[in-house]
Amino acid sequence: MAKQATKYEDVSAEPVKSFFVEMLTRDISLSDAILDLLDNCVDGILRMKKGRAAGKQPYKGYCAEINYNKDEFEIADNCGGIPWELHDRAFRLGPADPERSRGAPTVGVYGIGMKRAIFKIGQHSLIQTQHIKDSYDVEIKPSWLKDEKNWLIPVKTSKTNMSEDGTTILISELYDGVKSLFGDNRALFDKDFKTKVAKHYAFIINKGFEVKVNGDVIKPRPTELRFEGGEGKTAIRPFIYETEVDGVEVFLAVGFTHPILSQDDIEAEQEQIQRSSLDAGWTVVCNDRAVLYCDRTELTGWGEAGVPKYHTQFIAISGIVEFRSNDASKLPTTTTKRGIEASSRLYLQVKNKMREGLSMFTDFTNKWKGRELAKEAKDRIERAKPQTFQKLKEISAELSMRAVSTGYKGRQYKPRLPMPPKGERNHQLISFVKYTKDIRDVSDYFFGDSNVDPSRVGSKCFDVVLKEARK
Repeated sequence: MAKQATKYEDVSAEPVKSFFVEMLTRDISLSDAILDLLDNCVDGILRMKKGRAAGKQPYKGYCAEINYNKDEFEIADNCGGIPWELHDRAFRLGPADPERSRGAPTVGVYGIGMKRAIFKIGQHSLIQTQHIKDSYDVEIKPSWLKDEKNWLIPVKTSKTNMSEDGTTILISELYDGVKSLFGDNRALFDKDFKTKVAKHYAFIINKGFEVKVNGDVIKPRPTELRFEGGEGKTAIRPFIYETEVDGVEVFLAVGFTHPILSQDDIEAEQEQIQRSSLDAGWTVVCNDRAVLYCDRTELTGWGEAGVPKYHTQFIAISGIVEFRSNDASKLPTTTTKRGIEASSRLYLQVKNKMREGLSMFTDFTNKWKGRELAKEAKDRIERAKPQTFQKLKEISAELSMRAVSTGYKGRQYKPRLPMPPKGERNHQLISFVKYTKDIRDVSDYFFGDSNVDPSRVGSKCFDVVLKEARK
């Protein structure tokens, strides 16, 4: 019997809006979503300046104010607004024209930041924007989110006259989790979010941008590295490297933020050390935005290729690496713009230099380790003046930078750090091996923590016995 012909119809490949929105917001935290909105403010400034952010205070006069409570969220800025010619990129879910991201030092590539933030926070949003002759409102209602067929968002001529060109986003009908963070748990969220802004926007705030959160002006928390002046043969100075690869400028510096700690310091100030550790490690900056802050993992070279794992003895070591480009797609960032694309060829090559510089200062710390030696090194570092990253970039122009011929060609400065005095030393290294389980038991006995570094456990054992021996 002949088969009966079946009439097939075209299969729809339309996206399911609810699924699209849910997946878009799943892998980003609330605070990072809000930072996306701040990124848009800065991008607006760069549009007005046609991509030029030169000078010491290129963002002066521009501000963004964020306010939230259990009922609504609002962010308002005076950063130029959204030109109508960019509405397709601003409101479509994805970059309608990827070429538009080129030509300005932004960090946005994917065209999802503002939408993702709005969808993360609540179901109803009103976007009011003014740019020279353009002044319009865009409203996204809960009914639009539920309508799987309708992808058109209503736009109306704005009836609000702003005193300055800018954008205001008001979001209501907040999701329950957001309502809780902005309501009952607001004090905790406030503290964490303000700290995050102070860290991730330290460079931009230092360059004149003002950010207010619930009425509080955020003060930046920049990393400053010690730089010893004078003409001495040795000096406490950072390791510096710079290069340019395929339109991306790279500048990194790593060194000491403050004096190294002796074993006495570590034992006497455990609580303070835990807080200070939060400011140690590598900060990665892309176009003025910190996409990674004080990282102390293998992602930034700790604990691999001969570099030791991070330990509190290295608490004084910090580094900053900056990537700048007018083509944001070339920057080694993730889609959230708060992380590094670890497989990026550019980042992997630069990471070699990060490890090289890091090794200099971990080696220095190890060589000066010991109660008496650490004090001498501590005093030397104390005398060196803290310098901002921007100041170090200026200083580097006066240093004897040498050409780098391996990897990415560029220039670097390797300081000649002071070494411990030679000759007879009044201290010696003690080393011995014990079973891991036994070390953990002793660690728990002394510190109430079975995972303390074995070198600290051994040192503590010696100190206890020495105290008994000298009675």
